[in-house]
Order: sequence, then C-alpha cells, then structure tokens
Amino acid sequence: MMAKGGFLSRLGSSNDVEPEVEPMSLPIGKDDMQQRLELLDNFENLQLGWFWATDAKGCLIYLSESAAGALGSDSASLLGRQLTSLFIPDKNDDPEKSERPLPFLISARNSFADLSARINIGDGEAETWWSISGKPQFDDENEFMGYRGGAKDITSVRQRDLDASRLAKFDTLTGLANRHSMEKRLSTTLVAYQAAKRSCALMMLDLDRFKQVNDTLGHPAGDELLKQVAQRLKAIIGEQGIIGRLGGDEFQIMLPDVDDRGKLGDLAHRVIQMVSQPYSIDGSRAIIGTSIGVAIAPYDGLEAGELVSAADLALYAAKGGGRGQFRFYSSDLKDGAKLRKQIEEDLRDALHQDQLELHYQPLILPKTKAPKGFEALMRWNHPEQGWISPGQFIPIAEETSIIADIGEWALMRACRDAKEWPPGTRVAVNVSAVQFANEDFPRIVERALQNSGLEPDRLELEITESVFMGDPHATSRMFKQLKQLGVRLALDDFGTGYSSLGYLRDAPFDKIKIDQSFVRGSTVEGNNNAAIITAVVSLARALNMDTVAEGVESLDELELVTKLGADQIQGFIFSRAIAQEDVLARFESGDLAFDAVGPAKHRADRKTVYRRIGVIHEDHRYSSVMRNVSVTGAMIEGILNIPKGTKLVIDLGEGQLAVATVRRSKDAVQGLEFETPLVSDGADGLCTRHRVSPYSLAAAGMPLAALPPGNYPLVNNQSADGSPTRPMFMELDMKQHKT
Repeated sequence: MMAKGGFLSRLGSSNDVEPEVEPMSLPIGKDDMQQRLELLDNFENLQLGWFWATDAKGCLIYLSESAAGALGSDSASLLGRQLTSLFIPDKNDDPEKSERPLPFLISARNSFADLSARINIGDGEAETWWSISGKPQFDDENEFMGYRGGAKDITSVRQRDLDASRLAKFDTLTGLANRHSMEKRLSTTLVAYQAAKRSCALMMLDLDRFKQVNDTLGHPAGDELLKQVAQRLKAIIGEQGIIGRLGGDEFQIMLPDVDDRGKLGDLAHRVIQMVSQPYSIDGSRAIIGTSIGVAIAPYDGLEAGELVSAADLALYAAKGGGRGQFRFYSSDLKDGAKLRKQIEEDLRDALHQDQLELHYQPLILPKTKAPKGFEALMRWNHPEQGWISPGQFIPIAEETSIIADIGEWALMRACRDAKEWPPGTRVAVNVSAVQFANEDFPRIVERALQNSGLEPDRLELEITESVFMGDPHATSRMFKQLKQLGVRLALDDFGTGYSSLGYLRDAPFDKIKIDQSFVRGSTVEGNNNAAIITAVVSLARALNMDTVAEGVESLDELELVTKLGADQIQGFIFSRAIAQEDVLARFESGDLAFDAVGPAKHRADRKTVYRRIGVIHEDHRYSSVMRNVSVTGAMIEGILNIPKGTKLVIDLGEGQLAVATVRRSKDAVQGLEFETPLVSDGADGLCTRHRVSPYSLAAAGMPLAALPPGNYPLVNNQSADGSPTRPMFMELDMKQHKT
C-alpha cells in the first residue's frame, strides 16, 4: 500500500531512495519543500498531469491515483506491474512517424519526452492516448535505479490532429483523396510495385458539361452534383481501387494489380454509363457525362509523372473523340495530338476554300427498297491528306466556334440540294448540341428553308440525346420554336449515352433512330440486341413515331430488322453515302430501288488497315503487312505459302502479342483466327487484353523502361564472342503474359 502524504514523501517511503529533484539556485528550506509538495499534489488532483516511477526492473513503484483511475483501477493494484504493460504496442499506424517505441527507449535507458502512447484500458471501445515523459535515475555509484516521469491525457488533442491531418489528405467536399494525397500514394505505390514487378492502372476522368450545371443551376448545385458523382464512383469501384478528386470536375482512380484491358474497358464503360445517368438536385434535373483516359504501369510509364501524363493524353483523345468515351494510352496518341492541332488549324480554312462536301446516305423503305429520304453526311477532302473522317474533324469543330459556321453551311447546302429532289423526299441533317444551344438556331433553320424554297416537312433535324444535358427549360423552348417552323425532329443514336424515356414523353420527336450498336450482332445467338430493337419499335409505334435501324450491313441483319418492324433501314447493305450528282442521276434514270448487297451473315467488324507487323514462328521472325483486323482475326500479306493450321504469334507492337492459327492461305495472303479475341481500345481500334511486361523484357536483357513503339520483344541476345543466339522471344512464357 502506498503511504499517505505528498508525492515526494510517498515516493521516498516506497523506495527509501531520495528522489531526484531539479536543483534550484538557492537552498530550499523546510517550508519551501512543503509548499512544493503541496503544489505537486494540487497538480495531480486537478488532473493537469500525473507522475509515475519504476524500479530498475521497470516495475511501477508509484503512479498518481488520478492516473490509475483513468485506467479504470487504483494505484495499489497497479504497483509491481511493468510500465510498458499499461500501453498497447505501437503498430506504426502513422507511416510518417519516426518515434522509437517505448519498450525500446526504456530498455536502452534513454530519456524521452512527450512520447505518444495508446493506453491499454481493455474495453476496446474508445481509444485513450497519453503523452509520457521519463528520465533514468542513477545512484552515486552510477547504478541504474529506475525511471521517474510524468504523463498527461492527450486523447482530445490527438483527435484534433487526426482531423486536421485528414483535412490535409482528403477533399473536404466529396470526402475523396485530394490531389496531394493521390500524387503521394501513386508515387509510393509505383516505387513499391516496381520492386515487386506488379502492375497498376490509372484512370483520369473529366466531367462533360459540368460548367453548364454551374452556370444554369448555380455553384451550390454544382457542389451537390460533385458529391453525388463521388458516391457513384465509390459504388462502382468499391474496394478494388482508390478514388481521388484532383480539383474542379477532375477525378482520378488508381487500380492496383489490374492490367487486363478488357476488364478496364468494361469498367470504364460502366463508369461512363453510371455517371451519365440523370441527377436530382433540389428538385432540378441535371445531366452530365464523363470522358476517361486509361494508362497502365509499367507498360505506359514506370514513374508517377509518366503514368499521369499518359493517362492525361488518353483523356484528351477521349474528349476529342466525341466525349462520353474512354481511351487507352498508346504511343500513337502523341502523333495524334499533333495531327489534331493541325486539323483544327486547317479546318478554319476548309469551309472558305470549298473543301467540305455533303454526301447523302439513303433511308430505305423495307418493302419497296426505295428511299424515303437521305441523311446528309459531311465529308472533307483535304488538299494534302485526302479524305478526312468526320469522326476526326467533327469533334474538333464542336470544341471550337467552327461548328457554328460549318453547321449553318451544312443546313443551307442540304436544303438547297433537297429542293432538286422529287417532292416528298426528305433530307435529314445532323444538329450538334452546340448548335442546338444557340438561341438563334430557329432563325438559321428558317432562313435555310426560305433561301432554298424547301417545304419545312421535308427537313428532318437529327438531334442526339446530349442536347438534354443542358437547361431543360431552354431545351423545351427550342423544341417548341422548331416545331412551329413545321420541320420534323428525329432522336439520333437512341439507346446510347444519356438515354431516358422522359425525352420521348416531353420532346416532340417524329422519328427514333435505333443506334447501330444494337443492330450489330443482333443475329448472334445469345445476343439480347434483338429484344432491345423489338422494345424500341413497339415504343415508337405507341408514340406514333417512325423508326430507323442504322448500320445494317449483312443480309441476316436486314431480315431481322425488317421482321421486327423497323420503318426505314440505313446502312452499307443498301448504299454508302453518295454525292449529290449521283443522287440526281438515280432520280433521273427512274432507278429508285436500292439492291441489298452484303455478306449473308454478320461477322465481327473488320477494319481495313495497312500496318506493318511481325510474324513469329518457332525461332524465326518475319515482316508482314496486316490488311484488315477484327476482334477474332486478321488478314496478313507478305509471307508465301503458310500451311493451314499453322500456329503463329503476331507481334502488333508495344508489347502486344496475339497467338493465331492460319485458317485460310493463298499465295502470300493468310486469314488468321486469334486464340484470344482482341478488345476495343475505346476508339475505333483494337488491342490485346495483355501485353508483355517490361519486367519480363528486363529479365531477358532489355533495359527496364515503359514500352516504346515498335515490334516486340524479338531482339537478339549475343554470345560471348558477339554472335547472335536464339531470339529473346523464345525465353518468354506466352501463357504467363496471357497474350
């Protein structure tokens, strides 16, 4: 039992050793000593701090009664226990913590001050933390006698510090990691993963039309929208990744140990679809979209800066492709960015130099095979680069003021051309969201009709669902003004992007165009597209609207969409877009029916390319040219008489290896079937799910670096005398790299 009395007298009676007291400049008399002891007792009783002492073995010989009470005990029952048993061992919960743990300091007989330690209360509920200080004591012969020290409760202070630390690491609006935290985490992760030869994917997200929400609904509504976006991202990503908000409407997602581009593409698509669903904010409805760029370490960058730059470049390409899309990084994007800049500059002169043209694709009636009308499609014949795809220059035009001039020109030209067609033949003109948001657009349409003399009901304005992402009241006014002019309205690409049945209820559409993504593959067994087409056709009939099936290319697709009741059919099965003089020639000849010409059955889309590739067979590598490619196969040219059934490895560059079997062979041309289907790169191209890891290449003798462009991984090792040995490719395990 502890003796009653002051701190120093009790400590002396417990140990029979005169405690060490800080010396004063003047001798302390008896009254002064008593006053000091009373002050120390008051200090304990007010719980401003506590005192403790141990013997040479580290066992408690004194502990303030109030400190024992904070531990849920009394001082008598705690005497004789090891001091360190009062504290929970440090698990290094703070990676930036540099303090030595208490047991180490005591065993080394070091002095310590303000050491944070968690108290072992035992109930496991609320955490209690003390700040503890101590100094070793020695006698006149320098023999260690134990410790004397003090402590105080710092639980509330520590919680405030943790809250402040959290504010420094997390975005206060969304609760996601902030830019600084994401940069630090990504850098730390990539350094650790490089040593462990692991992969990490990075997604960069940028919200489309977020500024419009701020402008129309106000900044508080924009803040609420960002919170809801963060919640949706958390629901999609879950525990498989780390989400951060970099600022404004920019988000970042880090996905450790993911390099399957098929899975990443599916995830990016789900994110786009989820983020693009309507939001309810204080009774108002807001619709936005998102674009995503994807880069993967170590393939696209080994360090954080490299990976972020690659993902940014992919994001830029995704936005340039029309928004609401994703892109994987590739080395081609660097050249693509330069080309994009050049296109933007040249496009400004194209209209004035008469380089733009309108071609017309027929909208065919299934029974008569005659055209009900034609859709005007813009073409650009560049004086140096030749024909440039609208998929390249239209998105660029939409991001600049150029689209207003080009759109007005297209409307004027289409109305003028259609006036030369037989009465009743309609012309459909695409209208961008930028044009639609222009308050002067109805007057532009009216002027085009007046200048050409075209009847209003022969003009069809094709509008995509993206127009509904703006102010709903302004959108409704625009529809009303256009219908007052007497023109027809068509909802283009229905079923993609920002689909909502509310559009059909509120907007006065005359036609629904079923997007080609639902037509393609609709005849493949197990595909649900046919059911979707059926539902859209039934819905349109109930609303007294026409339907157009887009992108029909094979006879089995034609038979299906006709059977399902599509009112009009558009696609290569009947005709590509043709020039105005060809349209007039058909009308003059009276040959109005278009014959259906195409393959009997749908097959995976084949993209015509001219691409130099490597073909690897056993220990040899050959150069070849790829003429076309699809998800399931390709046609190559340049190697004579390869037998059917031969197994080859196709080197597509940038670490992409595809195992293929020769299915057709004639002279120097072979048709190949891939063992593992390719996946979409987010654009109009294809890529392998996996790539040969730079770590594997480094193990085979190549310098460790992100994959540069070129053919991989066939380089020659050299023997001691400098002569080449077998190709390095043979040292790589194909199954391991999942090519």
